[in-house]
Amino acid sequence: MSFLPERPTTRITEHDRDTAVLRVQEGYAEGHLSHEEMDERLHQVLTARTRGELVSALASLPEKPAESTVTIGAAGGRIKRRGAWRVPRTLKVESAFGRVYLDLSRAVVEHPVLDIELRLGTGGATIKVPRDAVVEIEGLRTWWKDSHYQSPRRTRPGGPTIRVSGAMGFGRLRIRHARW
Repeated sequence: MSFLPERPTTRITEHDRDTAVLRVQEGYAEGHLSHEEMDERLHQVLTARTRGELVSALASLPEKPAESTVTIGAAGGRIKRRGAWRVPRTLKVESAFGRVYLDLSRAVVEHPVLDIELRLGTGGATIKVPRDAVVEIEGLRTWWKDSHYQSPRRTRPGGPTIRVSGAMGFGRLRIRHARW
């Protein structure tokens, strides 16, 4: 339950609640809970205010294994991810030639911080992020064209932080926030 704040009396965020709901649903799908137990625990999670209340709702569920880094690679051609895909905590994207398009706006984002490492030769990258995401691109080096990112005027709190790092040769990074 590493996604939860440290102290049991700490108030939880909506992201903490959403992550706990997902964990209870996964526990049911994996056969660790009966339907009635799932209903009870979902009620606990949805009415919880503190970490301690969430911990009791998630008790007896096995710890979710830590996700490793996922690498998507292509020598040439396009790399494209969109729709309802599960985004790992750390995503490495490697391409010698070709464009990259990552749409995170409808993706399943379970982590409050995502690290995306780009290793691109030629070809640009476009990343579409959720409307409430905070994007950091300071860790990205570009050799030919500068990255294009303009943060939105208004954002809602609670979105994921997306840190983009790595190196790009002869392409440009474009980051857009979803409009809905």
